[in-house]
Amino acid sequence: MSSARRIRKRFLPSAILFLLCCPFAAFTQKAPAKSSASPKYDLQTESKAKGVVDDVKVLDFGTRKDFIQLVLKDESETLVVYVCPKPFEEEMGITFAKGEQISFTGSKVKGEESEIILAREIVKGTDTWTFRDAKGSPVWDPRTGK
Repeated sequence: MSSARRIRKRFLPSAILFLLCCPFAAFTQKAPAKSSASPKYDLQTESKAKGVVDDVKVLDFGTRKDFIQLVLKDESETLVVYVCPKPFEEEMGITFAKGEQISFTGSKVKGEESEIILAREIVKGTDTWTFRDAKGSPVWDPRTGK
């Protein structure tokens, strides 16, 4: 048997095994996971503002699938304010509707696609609701949303 033939005889099974394993390895690769971590309240970016409610949405935020988002219009821009989980809103008897004037204290943070505001306190008429403590930690239970 020639040396070239012996090399092919040894090389061929290894090459076949390699070609069979490559696609399998590609399919077992995990796609980068979407971060379930919520942006953190930043006391350095805390400010006060007011606006008119243009839209009220329920969306996914961090690990929650029921987070209240307000879209507000002020004189010059549209603001996106993340408020609290729906169960907390319901338990506190809070409602928001299009056209209502509110003022709030919150922290501007970087969201997945744009800047958002995490509300710490909202004032509507004579009602004031606190959603986060003085350090920016949520006042609702993260497990139940209440």
